[in-house]
Amino acid sequence: MPAPAVMMPDSEPVHERIIEWYHSFQRDLPWRREDCSPWGVFVSEVMLQQTPVARVLPRWEEWLHRWPTPADCAAAPTAEILTVWDRLGYPRRALRLQQAAQAMVTEHGGEVPATSDQLRALPGVGEYTAAAVACFAYQQPEVVVDTNVRRVLVRVFTGAPTAGKTYTAAQRRLAHDVFPDPELDDGGLACTWNIAAMELGSLVCTAKSPACDRCPVREMCTWVASGSPAPSQDERPRGQPWHGTDRQVRGAIMAALREAAATQRPVDEHTLLEALPLPHASTEQRRRCLESLLADGLAERQGQSIALPGIF
Repeated sequence: MPAPAVMMPDSEPVHERIIEWYHSFQRDLPWRREDCSPWGVFVSEVMLQQTPVARVLPRWEEWLHRWPTPADCAAAPTAEILTVWDRLGYPRRALRLQQAAQAMVTEHGGEVPATSDQLRALPGVGEYTAAAVACFAYQQPEVVVDTNVRRVLVRVFTGAPTAGKTYTAAQRRLAHDVFPDPELDDGGLACTWNIAAMELGSLVCTAKSPACDRCPVREMCTWVASGSPAPSQDERPRGQPWHGTDRQVRGAIMAALREAAATQRPVDEHTLLEALPLPHASTEQRRRCLESLLADGLAERQGQSIALPGIF
Protein backbone atom coordinates (compact mmCIF):
# COMPACT_ATOMS: atom_id res chain seq x y z
CA MET A 1 0.00 0.00 0.00
CA PRO A 2 1.23 3.55 -0.73
CA ALA A 3 2.22 5.65 2.25
CA PRO A 4 -0.54 7.97 3.45
CA ALA A 5 -0.26 11.56 2.30
CA VAL A 6 1.20 13.98 4.83
CA MET A 7 -1.03 16.98 5.45
CA MET A 8 0.44 20.47 5.34
CA PRO A 9 0.19 22.05 8.82
CA ASP A 10 -1.93 25.11 9.59
CA SER A 11 0.19 28.23 9.56
CA GLU A 12 -1.05 29.84 12.78
CA PRO A 13 0.29 27.16 15.18
CA VAL A 14 3.58 27.24 13.26
CA HIS A 15 3.76 31.02 13.71
CA GLU A 16 3.11 30.71 17.43
CA ARG A 17 5.72 28.02 18.04
CA ILE A 18 8.49 29.65 16.01
CA ILE A 19 7.87 33.12 17.44
CA GLU A 20 7.83 31.73 20.98
CA TRP A 21 11.14 29.96 20.27
CA TYR A 22 12.57 33.20 18.85
CA HIS A 23 11.77 35.18 21.97
CA SER A 24 13.78 32.65 23.99
CA PHE A 25 16.73 31.96 21.68
CA GLN A 26 17.25 35.00 19.46
CA ARG A 27 20.76 36.38 19.12
CA ASP A 28 21.41 39.81 20.56
CA LEU A 29 22.46 41.62 17.39
CA PRO A 30 22.86 45.41 17.44
CA TRP A 31 20.75 46.03 14.35
CA ARG A 32 17.80 44.29 16.02
CA ARG A 33 17.80 46.50 19.09
CA GLU A 34 15.09 49.09 19.57
CA ASP A 35 17.59 51.95 19.60
CA CYS A 36 19.04 51.01 16.21
CA SER A 37 18.31 53.65 13.58
CA PRO A 38 16.75 52.81 10.21
CA TRP A 39 20.14 53.62 8.71
CA GLY A 40 21.75 51.00 10.95
CA VAL A 41 19.18 48.45 9.78
CA PHE A 42 19.78 49.41 6.16
CA VAL A 43 23.56 49.02 6.48
CA SER A 44 23.16 45.63 8.16
CA GLU A 45 20.93 44.30 5.41
CA VAL A 46 23.39 45.31 2.71
CA MET A 47 26.36 43.85 4.59
CA LEU A 48 24.63 40.59 5.47
CA GLN A 49 24.00 39.62 1.85
CA GLN A 50 25.95 36.37 1.34
CA THR A 51 28.10 37.19 4.40
CA PRO A 52 28.04 35.54 7.87
CA VAL A 53 27.02 37.57 10.92
CA ALA A 54 30.40 37.08 12.62
CA ARG A 55 32.19 38.82 9.75
CA VAL A 56 29.62 41.59 9.50
CA LEU A 57 29.54 42.63 13.16
CA PRO A 58 32.91 44.46 13.39
CA ARG A 59 32.46 46.08 9.97
CA TRP A 60 28.93 47.25 10.85
CA GLU A 61 30.09 48.72 14.15
CA GLU A 62 32.95 50.63 12.53
CA TRP A 63 30.70 51.81 9.68
CA LEU A 64 28.09 53.22 12.06
CA HIS A 65 30.82 54.79 14.21
CA ARG A 66 32.31 56.60 11.22
CA TRP A 67 29.10 57.34 9.37
CA PRO A 68 26.11 57.34 11.74
CA THR A 69 23.79 58.91 9.16
CA PRO A 70 23.24 58.58 5.41
CA ALA A 71 24.63 62.11 4.95
CA ASP A 72 27.89 61.13 6.64
CA CYS A 73 28.28 58.12 4.36
CA ALA A 74 27.29 60.08 1.26
CA ALA A 75 30.05 62.63 1.84
CA ALA A 76 32.82 60.15 2.70
CA PRO A 77 35.76 59.57 0.33
CA THR A 78 35.12 56.50 -1.79
CA ALA A 79 38.56 55.11 -0.96
CA GLU A 80 37.66 55.25 2.72
CA ILE A 81 34.33 53.52 2.05
CA LEU A 82 36.13 50.63 0.33
CA THR A 83 38.80 50.47 3.05
CA VAL A 84 36.28 50.18 5.88
CA TRP A 85 34.37 47.56 3.89
CA ASP A 86 37.60 45.55 4.14
CA ARG A 87 37.14 41.83 3.38
CA LEU A 88 33.36 41.54 3.54
CA GLY A 89 33.40 40.46 -0.09
CA TYR A 90 31.52 41.68 -3.14
CA PRO A 91 32.90 45.22 -2.66
CA ARG A 92 30.51 46.63 -5.26
CA ARG A 93 27.99 46.47 -2.42
CA ALA A 94 30.02 49.17 -0.65
CA LEU A 95 29.74 51.45 -3.67
CA ARG A 96 26.01 50.78 -3.95
CA LEU A 97 25.61 51.47 -0.24
CA GLN A 98 27.22 54.87 -0.63
CA GLN A 99 25.18 55.59 -3.76
CA ALA A 100 22.00 54.69 -1.86
CA ALA A 101 23.06 57.07 0.93
CA GLN A 102 23.59 59.83 -1.63
CA ALA A 103 20.10 59.21 -3.03
CA MET A 104 18.68 59.38 0.49
CA VAL A 105 20.27 62.81 0.90
CA THR A 106 19.11 64.20 -2.43
CA GLU A 107 15.68 62.59 -2.60
CA HIS A 108 14.59 61.83 0.98
CA GLY A 109 15.99 64.61 3.14
CA GLY A 110 18.82 62.48 4.44
CA GLU A 111 16.49 59.80 5.84
CA VAL A 112 16.05 56.14 4.97
CA PRO A 113 12.71 55.91 3.13
CA ALA A 114 10.00 53.93 4.90
CA THR A 115 8.19 52.06 2.13
CA SER A 116 9.40 49.12 0.09
CA ASP A 117 8.63 50.92 -3.18
CA GLN A 118 10.75 53.92 -2.18
CA LEU A 119 13.53 51.66 -0.95
CA ARG A 120 13.43 49.59 -4.14
CA ALA A 121 14.10 52.77 -6.13
CA LEU A 122 17.46 53.30 -4.37
CA PRO A 123 20.66 52.22 -6.19
CA GLY A 124 21.49 48.57 -5.63
CA VAL A 125 18.38 47.78 -3.58
CA GLY A 126 16.41 44.72 -4.63
CA GLU A 127 13.19 43.07 -3.52
CA TYR A 128 14.60 41.39 -0.42
CA THR A 129 16.51 44.39 0.97
CA ALA A 130 13.58 46.75 0.38
CA ALA A 131 11.14 44.45 2.16
CA ALA A 132 13.56 43.73 5.02
CA VAL A 133 14.32 47.38 5.76
CA ALA A 134 10.65 48.41 5.54
CA CYS A 135 9.78 45.60 7.95
CA PHE A 136 12.65 45.66 10.44
CA ALA A 137 13.19 49.43 10.52
CA TYR A 138 9.61 50.66 10.14
CA GLN A 139 7.44 47.66 11.11
CA GLN A 140 5.80 47.53 7.70
CA PRO A 141 4.18 44.07 7.28
CA GLU A 142 6.20 43.06 4.22
CA VAL A 143 6.89 39.45 3.26
CA VAL A 144 10.64 39.04 3.83
CA VAL A 145 12.18 35.91 2.33
CA ASP A 146 15.86 35.04 2.36
CA THR A 147 17.54 31.66 1.88
CA ASN A 148 16.94 30.67 5.51
CA VAL A 149 13.24 31.52 5.37
CA ARG A 150 12.82 29.64 2.09
CA ARG A 151 14.35 26.53 3.64
CA VAL A 152 12.11 26.68 6.73
CA LEU A 153 8.99 27.20 4.63
CA VAL A 154 9.57 24.37 2.18
CA ARG A 155 10.53 21.87 4.87
CA VAL A 156 7.71 22.70 7.25
CA PHE A 157 4.92 23.20 4.73
CA THR A 158 5.82 21.12 1.66
CA GLY A 159 8.23 18.43 2.88
CA ALA A 160 10.99 19.35 0.44
CA PRO A 161 14.50 18.78 1.86
CA THR A 162 15.94 21.96 0.33
CA ALA A 163 14.69 25.20 -1.16
CA GLY A 164 16.99 25.06 -4.18
CA LYS A 165 19.15 27.83 -5.56
CA THR A 166 16.41 30.19 -6.73
CA TYR A 167 13.31 31.79 -5.25
CA THR A 168 10.62 30.15 -7.35
CA ALA A 169 7.10 31.33 -8.11
CA ALA A 170 5.74 28.44 -6.03
CA GLN A 171 7.88 29.48 -3.05
CA ARG A 172 6.72 33.07 -3.42
CA ARG A 173 3.08 31.94 -3.33
CA LEU A 174 3.79 29.79 -0.27
CA ALA A 175 5.49 32.66 1.56
CA HIS A 176 2.48 34.90 0.95
CA ASP A 177 -0.06 32.17 1.71
CA VAL A 178 1.40 31.40 5.16
CA PHE A 179 2.21 35.02 6.05
CA PRO A 180 0.40 36.22 9.21
CA ASP A 181 -2.58 38.49 8.69
CA PRO A 182 -1.15 42.04 8.71
CA GLU A 183 -4.33 43.28 10.36
CA LEU A 184 -3.38 41.41 13.51
CA ASP A 185 -1.36 43.41 16.03
CA ASP A 186 -0.88 46.28 13.52
CA GLY A 187 1.58 44.16 11.57
CA GLY A 188 3.82 43.48 14.57
CA LEU A 189 3.17 39.74 14.43
CA ALA A 190 4.00 39.66 10.73
CA CYS A 191 7.34 41.41 11.24
CA THR A 192 8.25 39.16 14.16
CA TRP A 193 7.39 36.12 12.05
CA ASN A 194 9.84 37.24 9.38
CA ILE A 195 12.79 37.56 11.73
CA ALA A 196 11.84 34.46 13.75
CA ALA A 197 11.67 32.23 10.67
CA MET A 198 14.96 33.69 9.49
CA GLU A 199 16.61 32.99 12.84
CA LEU A 200 15.29 29.44 12.95
CA GLY A 201 16.74 28.76 9.52
CA SER A 202 20.07 30.24 10.54
CA LEU A 203 20.47 28.46 13.88
CA VAL A 204 18.37 25.26 13.76
CA CYS A 205 16.90 24.44 10.35
CA THR A 206 20.26 24.71 8.65
CA ALA A 207 21.08 23.50 5.17
CA LYS A 208 23.58 20.73 5.94
CA SER A 209 22.97 19.63 9.54
CA PRO A 210 19.49 20.63 10.76
CA ALA A 211 19.06 20.25 14.52
CA CYS A 212 15.56 18.81 14.34
CA ASP A 213 15.73 17.71 17.98
CA ARG A 214 15.80 21.41 18.96
CA CYS A 215 13.19 22.58 16.48
CA PRO A 216 10.00 24.07 17.99
CA VAL A 217 7.86 22.77 15.11
CA ARG A 218 9.38 19.32 14.72
CA GLU A 219 6.06 17.53 15.20
CA MET A 220 4.39 19.88 12.70
CA CYS A 221 7.09 19.65 10.04
CA THR A 222 6.02 17.97 6.82
CA TRP A 223 9.61 17.07 5.97
CA VAL A 224 10.10 15.28 9.31
CA ALA A 225 6.70 13.57 8.99
CA SER A 226 7.81 12.30 5.57
CA GLY A 227 10.90 10.69 7.07
CA SER A 228 13.31 13.58 6.51
CA PRO A 229 14.22 12.48 2.98
CA ALA A 230 17.70 13.42 1.86
CA PRO A 231 18.07 15.82 -1.02
CA SER A 232 18.99 14.47 -4.41
CA GLN A 233 22.56 14.84 -5.61
CA ASP A 234 21.59 17.93 -7.61
CA GLU A 235 19.80 19.49 -4.63
CA ARG A 236 22.60 19.14 -2.11
CA PRO A 237 24.13 22.44 -1.03
CA ARG A 238 27.58 23.09 -2.37
CA GLY A 239 30.09 25.52 -0.97
CA GLN A 240 31.30 28.18 -3.36
CA PRO A 241 34.86 27.59 -4.53
CA TRP A 242 37.40 30.24 -3.61
CA HIS A 243 40.96 29.02 -4.18
CA GLY A 244 42.11 29.86 -7.67
CA THR A 245 39.01 31.83 -8.64
CA ASP A 246 38.83 35.35 -10.00
CA ARG A 247 37.10 36.31 -6.74
CA GLN A 248 40.26 35.36 -4.83
CA VAL A 249 42.48 37.34 -7.19
CA ARG A 250 40.19 40.38 -7.13
CA GLY A 251 40.19 40.20 -3.33
CA ALA A 252 43.97 40.14 -3.21
CA ILE A 253 44.19 43.17 -5.51
CA MET A 254 41.66 45.07 -3.40
CA ALA A 255 43.59 44.21 -0.22
CA ALA A 256 46.78 45.64 -1.73
CA LEU A 257 44.98 48.80 -2.85
CA ARG A 258 43.43 49.28 0.60
CA GLU A 259 46.87 48.98 2.18
CA ALA A 260 48.25 51.59 -0.24
CA ALA A 261 45.28 53.88 0.39
CA ALA A 262 46.36 54.20 4.02
CA THR A 263 49.27 56.33 2.77
CA GLN A 264 47.17 58.02 0.08
CA ARG A 265 49.47 56.70 -2.61
CA PRO A 266 48.80 54.84 -5.85
CA VAL A 267 50.83 51.75 -6.73
CA ASP A 268 52.65 50.81 -9.89
CA GLU A 269 50.49 48.44 -11.95
CA HIS A 270 53.26 45.97 -12.73
CA THR A 271 54.45 45.91 -9.11
CA LEU A 272 50.89 45.47 -7.86
CA LEU A 273 50.18 42.44 -10.02
CA GLU A 274 53.56 40.80 -9.54
CA ALA A 275 53.43 41.15 -5.76
CA LEU A 276 50.12 39.34 -5.29
CA PRO A 277 50.67 36.39 -2.90
CA LEU A 278 48.99 33.99 -5.34
CA PRO A 279 51.61 31.87 -7.10
CA HIS A 280 48.93 29.84 -8.87
CA ALA A 281 47.40 32.92 -10.56
CA SER A 282 48.58 33.46 -14.11
CA THR A 283 49.57 36.84 -15.50
CA GLU A 284 46.49 36.74 -17.73
CA GLN A 285 44.17 36.09 -14.77
CA ARG A 286 45.76 38.87 -12.72
CA ARG A 287 45.33 41.37 -15.54
CA ARG A 288 41.80 40.22 -16.25
CA CYS A 289 40.82 40.71 -12.63
CA LEU A 290 42.40 44.14 -12.46
CA GLU A 291 40.52 45.22 -15.57
CA SER A 292 37.26 43.98 -14.06
CA LEU A 293 37.87 46.04 -10.90
CA LEU A 294 38.54 49.10 -13.04
CA ALA A 295 35.34 48.48 -15.00
CA ASP A 296 33.34 48.11 -11.76
CA GLY A 297 34.60 51.46 -10.47
CA LEU A 298 36.44 49.80 -7.58
CA ALA A 299 39.83 51.04 -8.77
CA GLU A 300 41.19 53.78 -11.00
CA ARG A 301 44.17 53.97 -13.37
CA GLN A 302 46.33 56.97 -14.15
CA GLY A 303 49.17 56.16 -16.52
CA GLN A 304 50.87 53.10 -15.05
CA SER A 305 49.51 53.69 -11.54
CA ILE A 306 46.49 52.09 -9.85
CA ALA A 307 44.61 53.27 -6.76
CA LEU A 308 41.27 53.15 -5.03
CA PRO A 309 38.81 55.76 -6.33
CA GLY A 310 39.59 59.29 -5.16
CA ILE A 311 43.30 58.78 -4.42
CA PHE A 312 44.58 60.51 -7.57
